[in-house]
Amino acid sequence: MNTYKTPLRDIDFTLFELFDYSHHCRAIGQGSLDQGLVNALFDEAARFAEEVIAPLRAVGDEIGCEMNGGVVNTPPGFKEAYADYCSAGWPSLSRALAYGGQGLPQSLGVILSEIMGTPNWAWGMYAGLSQGAMHTIETHGTDEQKQRYLPSLISGRWTGTMCLTEAHAGSDLGLLRTRAVPQQDGSYRITGTKIFISSGDHDLTDNIIHIVLARLPDAPTGTRGISLFIVPKMLTSDDGSVTESNAVSCGALEAKMGIHGNATCLLNFDGAQGWLLGEVNKGLNHMFTFMNLARIGSGLQGLAHAELGYQVARRYARERLQMRSLSGVKNPQAEADPIIVHPDVRRMLFTQKSLVEGLRMLGYFASITMDLSQHAASAEERQKAADLLGLLTPIVKAFSTEAGFESANLALQCLGGHGYIREWGLEQNLRDCRIATLYEGTTGIQALDLLARKILGGGQGIETLTDEINRLCLSCNGDDQLAAHAEQLATLSLEWQTINQMIGARAQVNPDEIGAAAVDYLMYSGYLVLAFLWLKAERVAVQQLTEPVADAGFYHAKVATAHFYFARILPRTLSLVKAIESGAGNLMTLAGDNF
Repeated sequence: MNTYKTPLRDIDFTLFELFDYSHHCRAIGQGSLDQGLVNALFDEAARFAEEVIAPLRAVGDEIGCEMNGGVVNTPPGFKEAYADYCSAGWPSLSRALAYGGQGLPQSLGVILSEIMGTPNWAWGMYAGLSQGAMHTIETHGTDEQKQRYLPSLISGRWTGTMCLTEAHAGSDLGLLRTRAVPQQDGSYRITGTKIFISSGDHDLTDNIIHIVLARLPDAPTGTRGISLFIVPKMLTSDDGSVTESNAVSCGALEAKMGIHGNATCLLNFDGAQGWLLGEVNKGLNHMFTFMNLARIGSGLQGLAHAELGYQVARRYARERLQMRSLSGVKNPQAEADPIIVHPDVRRMLFTQKSLVEGLRMLGYFASITMDLSQHAASAEERQKAADLLGLLTPIVKAFSTEAGFESANLALQCLGGHGYIREWGLEQNLRDCRIATLYEGTTGIQALDLLARKILGGGQGIETLTDEINRLCLSCNGDDQLAAHAEQLATLSLEWQTINQMIGARAQVNPDEIGAAAVDYLMYSGYLVLAFLWLKAERVAVQQLTEPVADAGFYHAKVATAHFYFARILPRTLSLVKAIESGAGNLMTLAGDNF
């Protein structure tokens, strides 16, 4: 039985109380978008997610996708749910007005993906990847390409994918071998094989628009010689009508640990007709438009599985009777107390709550910064936001997925043996979650991006963030508890700068110091950014509680969770610093054949 409920109260708090979304909308030219309209939008999205999408989660896992005679079929109910999703206009929410979109902020589209994805991530991926394809064509396409592809993508009539990975290359895209041979009519013939293509083929729509990385015959070696192409599954006429099949086929469906309801495909491009998207040999730069949005989306996947697991664990802990509280009977009417009274269960629930709500704040912080990078009033403000987004993106992607997996794992642990069986859905949740730390760049890849490029490479985002941290800490001096947490945060912020300098100096002597420190550094950065956000949330809650409020319990819970985070989660940074300080030497002492 589905019992998932969209956390609308926390979504509203995060958007409008923590980040003052009404002011944000005015700053990006969306002043007509008020709290009432946004909440009405999310209420309807929540209804759809709970009533239509959530019941398909177990079906998607148990039956999965199937390929028969070269045709890929999604699980029962997926196609009908997608048709209803498109009929309601959801795909067009944050897309360009000129091509049939509603023109609302990108941040609303990101939050919509959380609402639609949390109850059934495998289903949500079909729509989510299409958003990346639209965003990439909007940003880099010609007027003719926009006219040809965007209306059908925005309506949901077609979907889109991202085709990067090849079996021999993995994350080293400079090794890709897919070829693009120019034709006299201005198109290209694309030949090669891509693997791990999420939503790569399916029966939800009559066409799929693949965004494909390939190499021209005379291109430079490595990443400098990669170009980007639009390659549709079906060729179309000028009016968007499907005319004939292109030479793109699904060679196999991957047999996966989780997200069985999403078709993860091996795609063969056998001289398929494609069209250059953007500039020759700038394909990897252009594809980052898609990848960075997908990385924010992957971070939200960590949040989604954490939220889904937490809801089940919380409900179970309230209802499950087992043993008596060591501090005295709490439920004398029954033969045992509910397990939520036991300290270790509360530790697990509090950890989940602090991570779930913290990851939501982090994801929304990044999505709002994305809006500003595109639509802030001045070029200076847009660049400042872009730099901050560059810093936040690897943290959102990697930290959120690592913390989300931890939280999903704790949810299963709360149920004991009942968590390990299918009845409660938590073993599926954990399997579905596991991919999030792997695709769109593993945790290690994201950590190298953060440390090598965004920090040691001279990125400006850290200055913007530390300025915000300093202002927040100064604003908390009037309350003893807030001031204590602000002091913890300020100390860590200073330590962050010291760690940057230490790693930079060591890397001058031994470049392996960057790789040795990177993942620990990223996790340290994630815990620090969550501390910044939890202090902001605590300050809002404390201010609300200075006067009587109808939902005082909600704000008391925010304060209590902030206290837990600063007392029990933030100290994890101590061990991370010790690991970073230990250097690269202890990783290199063992010969490769002795592992």
